Amino acid sequence: MKLDRQAQARAQRVAESRRRTAIVGAAVVAVAAVAVGAVALWPSGSSAKSSDAASATKAAAPSASASAAGATTAAGYTIPAKKDGSWKTEPAMTIDTSATYTAKIQLGQGEVDLRLDAAAAPHTVNSFVFLAGQHFFDGVYCHRLTTSGIYVLQCGDPTGTGSGGPGYQFKDENLSDPAVKGGTYPAGTIAMANSGANTNGSQFFLVYKDSALPANYTPFGTITGGLNVLNAIAAKGTDNSNGSGDGHPMQPVVMNSVTTTKS
Repeated sequence: MKLDRQAQARAQRVAESRRRTAIVGAAVVAVAAVAVGAVALWPSGSSAKSSDAASATKAAAPSASASAAGATTAAGYTIPAKKDGSWKTEPAMTIDTSATYTAKIQLGQGEVDLRLDAAAAPHTVNSFVFLAGQHFFDGVYCHRLTTSGIYVLQCGDPTGTGSGGPGYQFKDENLSDPAVKGGTYPAGTIAMANSGANTNGSQFFLVYKDSALPANYTPFGTITGGLNVLNAIAAKGTDNSNGSGDGHPMQPVVMNSVTTTKS
């Protein structure tokens, strides 16, 4: 009888353990779904348009949702959020707007070189140079790749979810640039992602193929080397199984370092 009671007790403990495991597993799935959902496909406060074409363009538009420190995982990426929200105000202007600034982004897949347009987008370039100097971008994943409709690699969110940033925002610039006014961001453009007018932070996107987008995203430079690297990343596709061509890069892309130089 004693052995029977012990066996029953063990069975009850096993059943209870399995029940707890199932609950925890469900919670993990729910958290993962929330984390993936944080990669915003719609800018904050926007709603769908009646036109299918407009909806498709809007859904694909590079966006940055409000900062949410602590969101640290997305599709297998594990990124500490310690850099998220580090500053409360835009950095003071320290760049020379008459000078030429270049940047190098060292990705795991290769180097991307940039020429930054300080004269046309001084606040944007000043912020980028500041964040690079603070090593804000180092070790950060490029969390979003789009391979259909528009063709961009989006980077600069320290949480890797699309919801993070430096803690400050600054105004749009250079939106009247003839290069983007026609509704196309040409291949080789680097521009800011945002969640609406004047909400720029640290997230930016690299255009590796001409992309149909409204002139709502501050262009602040051009890619002078490494388009082949970006196209090779794009060729591997995204982890999105619904065929939309919009998700995390299938092969994780990390900015090992971002450095800028004044010349």
